[in-house]
Amino acid sequence: MAEVLVLVEHAEGALKKVSTELITAARALGEPSAVVAGPAGTAAKLADALAAAGAEKIYVAESDDIEGYLVTPKVDVLAALVESTSPAAVITAAGTEGKEVAGRLAARLGSGLLTDVIEIKADGTGVHSIFGGAFTVEAKANGDVPVYSVRPGAVEAAPQAGAGEQIAVEVSAQDESAVKVTSREPIVGGDRPELTEASVVVSGGRGVGSADKFSVVEELADSLGAAVGASRAAVDSGYYPGQFQVGQTGKTVSPQLYIALGISGAIQHRAGMQTSKTIVAVNKDEEAPIFEIADFGIVGDLFNVAPQLTEAVKAHKG
Repeated sequence: MAEVLVLVEHAEGALKKVSTELITAARALGEPSAVVAGPAGTAAKLADALAAAGAEKIYVAESDDIEGYLVTPKVDVLAALVESTSPAAVITAAGTEGKEVAGRLAARLGSGLLTDVIEIKADGTGVHSIFGGAFTVEAKANGDVPVYSVRPGAVEAAPQAGAGEQIAVEVSAQDESAVKVTSREPIVGGDRPELTEASVVVSGGRGVGSADKFSVVEELADSLGAAVGASRAAVDSGYYPGQFQVGQTGKTVSPQLYIALGISGAIQHRAGMQTSKTIVAVNKDEEAPIFEIADFGIVGDLFNVAPQLTEAVKAHKG
């Protein structure tokens, strides 16, 4: 059985949830092989979790250049592995970096690219969710080694222990023309889970009304141990920082529970959350498009509803 290369997403020595999802998705096409790129010692921290997730092989690409440059070292590593292993496919996460890696790799290989897919079928077909979840489209990529980027949260992780054999691979020196990282300034995220990793997300829209009033969203989120998101309208209005924007031009999320407070449900927002397992919408406009995709809808003032939800959650927790 051919192997399938999976570019691993990790942070602070821990595997990101999406990596387990990618390994599960890869299993439809062949044997998952994880590709770990990072500074020295990265793979040692991730090896057990990757084997438990189902990685038969773990390609270890460790070098200071991985973090010293933008995506080019990762593209180089994947391209070299494609040449040496002839995999059935390459899979990345459909995040900001993963999409760029996938695009650059597909261009270099001359292969077809299927981006932001929500499912990969055994015959190589990629399934896309479009128009706010109103339609699904199936597509196939041309070329010997198709490249896929998979939407985080779209595939339910199904860990299945693999051998986890570690194989060191070389990271080639970067060309002088490569874009070098000169400094990093991490975003202080507080105690809440990362938006794309959270199992519960509470988002606020223009209906929240102001930055000060966004506390009603945060309080409900904190009672649930959830991440906080915002619609583009809320971000553009200055209610909440841009790094928390959910939607076509923001982050894509697919949590177990998504609560939309004061969000009308423009198609651009729906594109970023439509694959959430359960959607709860609160809006005083009964004609709001968000109700078309909501599993549960409450027509009412979010400033009446959200505090009651918060108190109910706290009471349930005791």
